[in-house]
Amino acid sequence: MKVKGQWMYLYRAVDSEGNTIDFYLSKARNKQAAKRFF
Repeated sequence: MKVKGQWMYLYRAVDSEGNTIDFYLSKARNKQAAKRFF
């Protein structure tokens, strides 16, 4: 997704009903970015 003209990757945590609990936007899509979210 684009945020202020720059591509960002969205990491989301959702509950069993599909509601978003938390989210994280990152410029990188890699293992380190995923670990930062958790």
